[in-house]
Amino acid sequence: MNLTATVSLLERHLADPGTGWSMGSFGAIAEFRHDPEEPASAEAMMRVTARGGIRLSLPSELQPVACETLSPRAGRWGQSLMLCLPTEAAAMSGRAVLTELGPDRDALRPEDRGAVLFDMGLAQPQVDFCIRTADPALLAVLRAAAGQSLMAPDNPAMAAILRAHPHRVALTRLGRVEVFQKIGGPDTGGVSPPGPHTHVLPRLLRGGRTHSANQAIPPGLVPCAGLHPPSPFTDGEGREKPYDPEAARGWAWLYDRFGPADLALLKTELMQHLRAGVAPEVLILPEGRDQRRTLRVGLRQAAREGGVDADLLGRWLLMHDGGVEAPEDTPERLGH
Repeated sequence: MNLTATVSLLERHLADPGTGWSMGSFGAIAEFRHDPEEPASAEAMMRVTARGGIRLSLPSELQPVACETLSPRAGRWGQSLMLCLPTEAAAMSGRAVLTELGPDRDALRPEDRGAVLFDMGLAQPQVDFCIRTADPALLAVLRAAAGQSLMAPDNPAMAAILRAHPHRVALTRLGRVEVFQKIGGPDTGGVSPPGPHTHVLPRLLRGGRTHSANQAIPPGLVPCAGLHPPSPFTDGEGREKPYDPEAARGWAWLYDRFGPADLALLKTELMQHLRAGVAPEVLILPEGRDQRRTLRVGLRQAAREGGVDADLLGRWLLMHDGGVEAPEDTPERLGH
């Protein structure tokens, strides 16, 4: 799919309240979505609500990669279209200390363009994770702590940030996500508020990874943003809903076009085996974590789609999907 077609695809998803978006890294991420009835201003490649917003900028090096993950719940899977760039093209500043950047002249809303932007100094390769404020008291604390690590135990800036709830701004080479809502914590009942929110998880940041090992991102690419299409199982806030075959078909269309070629081929071959009535014993278990995950997700999807002999499918599931992959401590797993 060429860039023009990809832009059109992303515009359609920006208009779909069922689609969520993210920008960040493994351990620092900003998420945006809006409710169907929620007023949202719409310009080219941009959506803004009273709770947050997103603006996309798509360079020619953009490479979307469809990623499937195993849910710890039997018969389910996760799905995301990760918007990737080559490693060098994805690189941001990598600042490791709290740094004042000046007024945020590129803010999504005109009323925020006089507020001051600070890079939190999380030293992430593909995102400059920032806060933005015009609060004089918080500005004084941040300026006094500038040039220091925000994670230092004697730095008062992090506690001040958690009390003041400044805007969070995630900047990547693909644009920005802004979150205007409170930071999840004591003031929000210990969970992130519904809709746009952020996660900064120091334990994951220490790993220095650009993405979860559960995402099959080809070598040399770095995910800079994520498109999270409607789930067949849950709504945008993770609440259970009846299985939605239309959402599953929509994802299958994306995976056919943007899934890693070897994994997409493996799923195609699996469906051919199932429809031909081939016994599971003939399949040599694929080598590699990504391949095994793909096989298991493919079986779960086949069980939902129907059209395969139930007894045969049961034997395949028993042989190849008998366990649960150990999930990582991703924001999605930790909860919102």
